[in-house]
Amino acid sequence: MVRSALPGTSLRLARLSGHGDGRLLLVPLDHSVSDGPIATPGGFDNLVRDIVAGGADGIVVHKGRARQIDPQLLASCSLLVHLSASTAHGPDTDAKVLVGDVEEALRLGADAVSVHVNIGSVTEGAQLADLGAVAAACGRWGMPLLAMIYPRGPRITAPIAPQLVAHVANIAADLGADLVKTVFAGSVEQMAEAVAACPVPVLVAGGPDTRQSLPDFARTALGAGCQGLAVGRRIFTAPSPAQAVRELADILHPPLTATLPLPLPLPSSRLTGVL
Repeated sequence: MVRSALPGTSLRLARLSGHGDGRLLLVPLDHSVSDGPIATPGGFDNLVRDIVAGGADGIVVHKGRARQIDPQLLASCSLLVHLSASTAHGPDTDAKVLVGDVEEALRLGADAVSVHVNIGSVTEGAQLADLGAVAAACGRWGMPLLAMIYPRGPRITAPIAPQLVAHVANIAADLGADLVKTVFAGSVEQMAEAVAACPVPVLVAGGPDTRQSLPDFARTALGAGCQGLAVGRRIFTAPSPAQAVRELADILHPPLTATLPLPLPLPSSRLTGVL
């Protein structure tokens, strides 16, 4: 994962990537603020239960929702608290504001926090300032920071241009993010160049694109050198969220199928003098 001089950050990143392979499968569930309910209050725990059972490494929710989830459901899945918000009803849907802080996330038991930034939006400057401020707080508390950063706004004409995707990923890294979530650029080769230019792990947003199945999309992302996926809508709207997560988890974290050979016996000469 990420090199860090802060033991707290390193420890939480290790928990977040519990498989030890450096790959991450995150399921953002913060859409209930931006777009509306994604499950009934009673059904949200069932949705989280399915996601955890499928093998997700972490879920992303807002602070109020985090308080309402049965803590036992997160025994094997990390909690990321999302600190940014906007709604589909606002005058500028690309504008994001902070609605939480790192200290609140710590009290909730979070393993990381996330901040959303839209590069090219009218309020880009304020969003960058928020990212920098949260990164500073994360540094004080040893909290990993995921930047959800996208080329999105009236000044953006080619939102998946490879140079632009590489630029936004590096903005996140330069301002203190430990992980970056962004869009997939052009082709596998072009995305590979963008990933190679970024000094921190890059996760690809699942997005609404259905031209590829989720498993095929996961293989494409890994082929470009991405270290994981952050897929929300295409999981929580799936007929079986647990199955959708399991298909992705098996690609990101292939199950061990080979049996390790038994160790060879030591030569008798090595045993001489051993009591």
